[in-house]
Amino acid sequence: MIQIQNLSLHRGALPLLEQANLTLHSGWKVGIVGNNGVGKSSLFKLLLGQLQADAGELSLPAGLSIAHMAQEVSSADCSALEYILDGDARLRQIQAQLAEAETQHLAGRIGELHAELEAIDGYRAESRAHLLLDGLGFMPGDAERPVNSFSGGWRIRLNLAQALMCRSDLLLLDEPTNHLDLDATIWLEQWLRLYPGTLLLISHDRDFIDSVVGHVVHMHNRSLDLYKGNYSAFERMRAEKLSQQQAAYDKQQARIEQIESFVRRFKAKASKAKQAQSRIKELERMEQLSPAHIDSPFSFQFDCSDKVSSPLLTLYDADLGYPHRTVLRDIALTLTPGERIGLLGHNGAGKSTLIKSLVGDLELVRGERHESEHLAIGYFAQHQLEALDLDASPLLHLQRISPKSSDQELRNFLGSFGFIGDQALDPVKTFSGGEKARVALALIAWRKPNLLLLDEPTNHLDLEVRHALTLALQSFDGALILVSHDRHLIRNTVDQFLLVADGRVEEFKGDLDDYHQWLGQQRREQEASGAEPRDNRSLSAAERKEQKRREADNRARLRPLRKTVEKLEKELEGINAALAEVESQLSDPSIYDDSQKQQLKQLLADQAKLVQQQQTLEESWLEQLEALEQLEAELSDAG
Repeated sequence: MIQIQNLSLHRGALPLLEQANLTLHSGWKVGIVGNNGVGKSSLFKLLLGQLQADAGELSLPAGLSIAHMAQEVSSADCSALEYILDGDARLRQIQAQLAEAETQHLAGRIGELHAELEAIDGYRAESRAHLLLDGLGFMPGDAERPVNSFSGGWRIRLNLAQALMCRSDLLLLDEPTNHLDLDATIWLEQWLRLYPGTLLLISHDRDFIDSVVGHVVHMHNRSLDLYKGNYSAFERMRAEKLSQQQAAYDKQQARIEQIESFVRRFKAKASKAKQAQSRIKELERMEQLSPAHIDSPFSFQFDCSDKVSSPLLTLYDADLGYPHRTVLRDIALTLTPGERIGLLGHNGAGKSTLIKSLVGDLELVRGERHESEHLAIGYFAQHQLEALDLDASPLLHLQRISPKSSDQELRNFLGSFGFIGDQALDPVKTFSGGEKARVALALIAWRKPNLLLLDEPTNHLDLEVRHALTLALQSFDGALILVSHDRHLIRNTVDQFLLVADGRVEEFKGDLDDYHQWLGQQRREQEASGAEPRDNRSLSAAERKEQKRREADNRARLRPLRKTVEKLEKELEGINAALAEVESQLSDPSIYDDSQKQQLKQLLADQAKLVQQQQTLEESWLEQLEALEQLEAELSDAG
């Protein structure tokens, strides 16, 4: 059990917690939520002993073993595998003792240490480390690479793997999904569900929190409020609590107004002076309630360019990649206004390559790329944060884009992205990663694009900004292509998916739950075949030719069924329209007058006939649709 009693914690002069209380039981999985800057990471440092409370008590069980995900990027030159194994301190301790015992030829001690190694499952340690590497998206061969050869984001993944490798009673994870793709996020989610210890999780990914935790701690107003349930349950309970608070506040304000009115009217009258003084004392004793509000400073939107052409952008018969390596082949993609596409696929499959090729940052290896006359692309990727002028303010960034706009207009616009007052004038180099991301989004929104290409836009964004981004994308009228590990954002902003896999880009017929099942099937097939995961081998010319022939045959077999389904759909639309017209006339009270008997009789007969036709057509349509879906599934399996 973890207990916090009357605890106060300050960061310099800033109070983070004041007289806070919290009790967490062993085995709980707890999400820690709250606005940026409220002290979530400081709470972790307190639990790790890196900070001391200014007042109050923190009680941890004796002998508690704590694992945490380091936020610092390591520059170690050991291999990734060895770095992960270092997370298991007991394993390393036994291995060191075993090496010493073998040097001294202490047979008895060697036997004891081998028994201890067996007891902690030490002989499978490397196998477990390889499973962590695979689950977190590392490629075959990465295990032997030195840690300092990986980029910063991949080193953070190694920190996560090291924390998961550590045998622990308490696991502290601070934004573990920030540098993960969707596949790795889903894998981590499953791993954490099976973790037997106590888990404290800081995350801004609401679907991830929902799937993992059973309790939520809300850090706000320098207090710790515990809610039972996942994040969605917390939101509902929090909203109800705020509603009750607002009602109490409104009632109190009405009472205050009554008292103040009484005092103003009767304070000078001797006969009422005593009552007036009594009312003043009531005001002084009254505990002032705060108005309940969830007033996020973020209310931005992506306005679409006034000039729009269709199609916006086309790739035809294109190979994508780099001069000496083709990543994706035979791509045919047409983007039209209003399309909302989510990209799915393993890390390294080519999602970012596709987006960079659409932007024009990567030249096509082969094929054609056609832009419409009025194409205006808004492109977000993590490397764009590094391209910001660190010495310039958000206001100056916008002034460079739009020198004729007034300062007030630009500052009002920046205010919708949370840059209020003097913060709009602060240099970007003083900003956090989330604030820099908001600057990049503001620059995109100002240009009014008609095609948004977003590659992991939510990294470093807190829950409020993610919510605002979701609302902004929902109301965007242009085309959208999104790569994200935030499933809540994906579910609420896209309506179709493309799967990037095996060097191809194809429509994925299903939702995120279907994709989850697809990932599991892929993993099972790889395990059964013993094949290396994520084989992105390019197809030979002969294989591509055979693949195209099969696809042409499949289209020929599917075409008649598709035409039949489309024909039945059009007939159904006609019947439904006619039926709606008849029922509209039947809803007119005057049709039931005696003078309208003949017309009423005819309308009722027409209604019965149309209903019968509707039922017959619907049955035929469902039969043909089922046959089409079955044939598509058979051809997909055969392919």
